[in-house]
Amino acid sequence: MAELSTIARPYAEALFESVRSDARGLGWWSDQVAQLAEVCSLPDVLEAMGDPRLSDEQRANLLLGLLPEALPPELVNLVGLVVENDRIPAVPLVAQQFEQLRNQLEGTALAHITSAFPIDDDHLARLLAGLERKFGLKLKPEVNVDPDLIGGVRVAVGDHVLDTSVQARLASLRDTLAA
Repeated sequence: MAELSTIARPYAEALFESVRSDARGLGWWSDQVAQLAEVCSLPDVLEAMGDPRLSDEQRANLLLGLLPEALPPELVNLVGLVVENDRIPAVPLVAQQFEQLRNQLEGTALAHITSAFPIDDDHLARLLAGLERKFGLKLKPEVNVDPDLIGGVRVAVGDHVLDTSVQARLASLRDTLAA
């Protein structure tokens, strides 16, 4: 079976192209797709969607009924397609790829920042300013705390990882000494 990310790509691209000029904006669409993805990633939902006694229409209606508000027609169509093609597990990746397409269009990227300690707003702003100069993109930060880093930060932007943590420096030193 193909990778889920490969399966999700055409769905994300088709949805993105159909809504990119919508007056509600891509931010609104990202929220809607994320909401759908959250429901589709629940184990109980995935189990129910695999019930062979349900028709595609019943599965789609069940899935749509689990959402707190009615979806726009474009997402109702997406639900119908993923149900018909048994691609419900790919919906969270559709949401991720939709967000990546949005970021690409807007010239932004998601920066996964992991720090050994909580980062205050001033320090985060200075860190983001430096990272934005380095990458040439407007970054949206997602900050996590991981005490195992001991000190410093690890930043992932797309495929690029900058690791200035004490943990990484110790690992590098260990490798150097072992060689």
